[in-house]
Amino acid sequence: MSCWQKQLCHFALVLSSALLPTFADGPADNQFDNVRRVPKLGVEVSPVDRDELEAGLKALGDQIAKLKATEDDEPESTRSRGDVLRLALPDVEIFHRAVDQALRYQEFFDAKEIPVAKKLLEIGKERATQLAMGQAPWTKATGLVVLGYRSKIDQTVQPYGLIIPETYDPEPGHRYRLDLWFHGRGETLSEVNFINQRLSNKGEFTPPETLVLHPYGRYCNANKFAGEVDTFEALENAQRRYRIDSEKIAVRGFSMGGAACWQFAVHYPGRWFAANPGAGFSETPDFLKVFQKETLQPTWFEQKLWRWYDCTGYAANLAFLPTVAYSGDMDSQKQAADIMEAALKAENLPLIHIIGPMTAHKIHADSKIEIERYLSRWARLGSPQELESPLPKDGEWETIEQFQTYTLRYNKSRWITIHGMKEHWEPARVVVQKSPTAEIRILTKNVSAFELKVLDDGEMSEVLGVLTSIDGEPTAKAGTGFTIPRGRNPQSIAFLNDGKSWRRDTTRGSDTAIHKRHGLQGPIDDAFLDAFIFVKPTMKGLSPEVDKWVQSEFDHAVTHWRQQMRGDARVRLDTEITKEDMEDANVVFWGDPRSNDALIQVFDELPVSWNLKENVVHAGELKFDAAHHVPIMIYPNPLNPKRYLVLNSSFTYREYDYLNNARQTPKLPDWVIVDVRTPPNSRWPGKIVAADFFDEEWKLKPAKK
Repeated sequence: MSCWQKQLCHFALVLSSALLPTFADGPADNQFDNVRRVPKLGVEVSPVDRDELEAGLKALGDQIAKLKATEDDEPESTRSRGDVLRLALPDVEIFHRAVDQALRYQEFFDAKEIPVAKKLLEIGKERATQLAMGQAPWTKATGLVVLGYRSKIDQTVQPYGLIIPETYDPEPGHRYRLDLWFHGRGETLSEVNFINQRLSNKGEFTPPETLVLHPYGRYCNANKFAGEVDTFEALENAQRRYRIDSEKIAVRGFSMGGAACWQFAVHYPGRWFAANPGAGFSETPDFLKVFQKETLQPTWFEQKLWRWYDCTGYAANLAFLPTVAYSGDMDSQKQAADIMEAALKAENLPLIHIIGPMTAHKIHADSKIEIERYLSRWARLGSPQELESPLPKDGEWETIEQFQTYTLRYNKSRWITIHGMKEHWEPARVVVQKSPTAEIRILTKNVSAFELKVLDDGEMSEVLGVLTSIDGEPTAKAGTGFTIPRGRNPQSIAFLNDGKSWRRDTTRGSDTAIHKRHGLQGPIDDAFLDAFIFVKPTMKGLSPEVDKWVQSEFDHAVTHWRQQMRGDARVRLDTEITKEDMEDANVVFWGDPRSNDALIQVFDELPVSWNLKENVVHAGELKFDAAHHVPIMIYPNPLNPKRYLVLNSSFTYREYDYLNNARQTPKLPDWVIVDVRTPPNSRWPGKIVAADFFDEEWKLKPAKK
């Protein structure tokens, strides 16, 4: 252990009482008109400490600026050195950003964190000095390592932690298991405190011959939304640096991290060899009633949008993902596994549920041993494809794969990709079954397009035989027969339903029609799972009332993106936005056609828009006075239909929802009309007078009566 790691371990012990996981406060946090700040405002920094921190930030900032200049000027002959620099520069920048954010926004939550920040600046400067010499020794270190990457979402650097086993060998020939570990709720888990923890605390599990990756998850959101993307970006960054076996990645976590684990397990079942959720929550409504003692009064569209993250509706996807859940027998958050156990039972699936005796909200020592036995055994299996079906047979038919979803945001299992749904937010399902004579039949529900893909050479030739029917239709009649002979290369086959019958889809990938598809299916929050740019208006709009609301909500969006998603929203003036920006990012237009010059180019092509002659906002048959009504919407950008256009919104949950992670769900559908005469509050951007989803072709549905 290095000198600075020993010092940070000392600081970690000193800070341990201040940094215990913090949880929602039960019924006290159920008053939307009296919401406490999350994160809370930190302590005042003394002038002496502020001067020292600012000097350290300037020194490190100067080093980073020189490294960036070196990167830009790197000659072709030294490209390998430049590659090291590009990959490792965020490993330096994370220390500067962590301390800068804490100092700039008063996010030192305890005076004991200030010497930690000073030490982190020293580590950053040490790394910068080494990187200037073309070296990055921390990337070859074992034990506790903190790294960084630059996020595609907002171009900010984000940290993550790794535990590298002492026996790690970087040479070809051996690949390592990796466990993703999702952290618990911590309202004071600033970047300073996260980095400090990841340099001083190994966490709950350190299996032998295994790398453990701790994503930051963009703070305190149960690795949802930007936190979900953070996990994959951190994993991809680690895979570029270390020899990780992509067939042996597990998802694990406890408390809020257990909730994250449930979500990643059911939404991405083909990505992991095992899942190990502990406590946490697995759905919204029942958890809030049990844990938060909250009386829920959701809108109809909120209830539909719970299906984005509620794992109970995706329970079928655990059929071929080995899962061991954990709960303490005295923990109210045992509810998460109990309700998932019931959901799995409804799917004729069992759940391994280890329960710690006489245990509240922690992992029992004996349970840890039992859990690790399961994970180690499943890792030795080689791949989940070798598992036998846990499902009872349907007569002579054996289910060999199945997948269910409510949104094309989550559309893949091991072999199945759903490309089209008949109606979003209703269950869409594909089941693949095999007979003893190697006949294959496929059963679907609420699916209009899907694809089967062979994952490994020879694998499906052992499993699939001849596809004989889809939803009872003989495939030979429709020319959709599909045979996989032994030894062929991996292949895929796509199917499309024209409303009457299934047929082979030979145009997959070349379709340019506007319809809901993966990554372009809404709702509004989906735009912020990828690169986005806020486009700020520069002129006066349709009314002073609307202008005031737009400015207030724009400021709120910028502030809360940083505060809750720990990034910096990229902002362009309407006079600055370029074609290249629209190629590279989702664009969020703030204002109306008179205030936002860029919006003038597209507003008459939008299904929810303005009629300037009548001075109304219209949504089909519905019309509203534009002097005090504003549309909020997501839609394929008419100037680049591969990207989103958003009107007047950032992510849609607000301050009240910060108080409990189960509340952090999408609050608005594809479009809404807001009456700005009602001021925004901790739940809504104003009075919602109309709201709905677009249909699968991004068209307005008939107005609700």
